[in-house]
Amino acid sequence: MDLQKEILEMAKKAKAAAKGLRQVGREKKDLALKTMAELLWDEREGLLKENQKDVENAKRQGLSAPMIGRLTLTEKTIKSMVDGILEVVSLPDPVGEITGMWKRPNGLLVGRMRIPLGVIGFVYESRPNVTVDAASLCLKSGNAVILKGGSEAILSNLAIQKLISKALEKSGIPKDAIQVVPTTEREAVNTLLQLDEYIDLIIPRGGEGLIRFVVENSKIPVLKHYKGVCHVYVDEFAELSIATEICMNAKVQRPEVCNAMETMLVHEKVANSFLPEMIKRFREKGVEIRGCERTRQIVTDVIPAREEDWPEEYLDLILAVKVVKDMEEALEHIEKYGSNHTDAIVTQDHARAMRFLEAVDSSVVLVNASTRFNDGYQLGLGAEIGISTTKLHAFGPMGLKELTTTKFVVFGDGQIRQ
Repeated sequence: MDLQKEILEMAKKAKAAAKGLRQVGREKKDLALKTMAELLWDEREGLLKENQKDVENAKRQGLSAPMIGRLTLTEKTIKSMVDGILEVVSLPDPVGEITGMWKRPNGLLVGRMRIPLGVIGFVYESRPNVTVDAASLCLKSGNAVILKGGSEAILSNLAIQKLISKALEKSGIPKDAIQVVPTTEREAVNTLLQLDEYIDLIIPRGGEGLIRFVVENSKIPVLKHYKGVCHVYVDEFAELSIATEICMNAKVQRPEVCNAMETMLVHEKVANSFLPEMIKRFREKGVEIRGCERTRQIVTDVIPAREEDWPEEYLDLILAVKVVKDMEEALEHIEKYGSNHTDAIVTQDHARAMRFLEAVDSSVVLVNASTRFNDGYQLGLGAEIGISTTKLHAFGPMGLKELTTTKFVVFGDGQIRQ
């Protein structure tokens, strides 16, 4: 069977599985998820061996250190994957929920019922843990999913699929509800993106290049975010010790991820007291600082920031720093260079915090907290399938409810339209 026919056959099987899956109750879905978690942990040694092969191949191919970091699994990572599945198990099943019931003058009861989206095509890079996150969320929300991971993680993803298929079969759910595309050929993505008759939504997760490719070539609606240019604004009324810890965490904890801080904005009234020690601490962690002219007047050996630094998503230990005259300049900077992903303010002034929350048009806006909290698990959604910076049909981390939509349901007792 050639590749196009193989992908088409997968899509047909997914659509058939989705039809049955939307009628599967919570108990059966949760059983499958618990079984999946047990198998991942019990068979982790085999999974780690397959992952190590992927890592070795990635090193031979010269992939970047951040990419290899995202690819690598450890026992700790697998434990996090298991915990993520169990978190999804603990969450309410959104499917079938009826909300907003109201009565019309003619006696009709009108409401909305939450239903699955159908079949989701998920195209992503590098992280094998994302395979598990996507599979668990789609299953719990009643969606079938076709997973197309990056070529660098093919062995890890196929090993995960075997465990997932075993869990589905043990639980009496068709294994075609969760499928992994078993090839590294890019043509598989091209084919997948054309199958609008069978696939209801495409979610890409990865670098800006991948997401733009998907958007430009898909016949199917796409939920996306191009990049995470995340800001932390240190206000003149910030508690500087708090600001220091927030900025360190936002930049250094995992610099390769989309919710890491890429630009730090500092009010001019606190810049002289804040920046020297802050930049010293960053440098101790290997962070390269690229600063505006005002920043370089305060710390003279900082690399000059260029215009192209402000909209840049470094995904590395590089940070752009700008001193602003007031909060309005900070807001203007975020509006011009931000990516509607994640932005934070550090301040003890409630009114300024509320002004920031209202003005910044990002999927998650934080007060006195690290940008690293823009994450489905951290926000109580369980695992997430991605972070959307579009507003149709979801904005921010996509958990169970964001993988459903609603249909109108109407209860009558014989009414006819006059």
